[in-house]
Amino acid sequence: MPGFPGCDSSKYPNVAAFLSLPLRWPSAARPKYSRWLALAANAINIGEALAGPRMDAPSLDIKLEVNGEAVAARVEPRQTLVDFLREELGLTGTHVGCEHGVCGACTVRLDGEVVRGCLVFAVQCDGSRVETIEGLSDSGAIADLQLAFQRRNALQCGYCTPGVLISAQELLAGSRVLSRDTIREHMSGHYCRCTGYQAIVDAIESTARARAGNAE
Repeated sequence: MPGFPGCDSSKYPNVAAFLSLPLRWPSAARPKYSRWLALAANAINIGEALAGPRMDAPSLDIKLEVNGEAVAARVEPRQTLVDFLREELGLTGTHVGCEHGVCGACTVRLDGEVVRGCLVFAVQCDGSRVETIEGLSDSGAIADLQLAFQRRNALQCGYCTPGVLISAQELLAGSRVLSRDTIREHMSGHYCRCTGYQAIVDAIESTARARAGNAE
């Protein structure tokens, strides 16, 4: 085995077999390999320490606010926020896409900040406020933006739309006219395979202009 002098890799093809060797070694040979075994054990201990809590750890209790309502739940440490919202709370407007934080389909608000639901564990949200597209839509805060998306044909299959709307609303805060370049830059974290993006930019730009006009 590479890295362990004197070990016949054809005879001991895996680490488990190698680590069990001391039980079969003649007493005279054990000191020769004790240092390697100690290093291997130390590496395992360091790896477990860096990895943090085990993924098979018991479920944990959390309390949070979701769309203005108090929620108490028991979750596994490895469950992501997007899976918690969809599977435990039935808030399926938040979609699962790439699961790498790239496509933007799982976008939600966490304590007022836009985050990717696939990159946040549910246990990290204990004591926090979460807002999904359902809550944002029900509040009426994006009614004009939704209407602009409809009029500009800025959605087709709709899979990316919830996340796009949340990010767009973040950009539109402040009631100011936005350049198309600014809109494109802000929305660059969202993938859309249907619209070609131009209609999305049109809808956000028209909403920004309308809101800026109403603010005057």
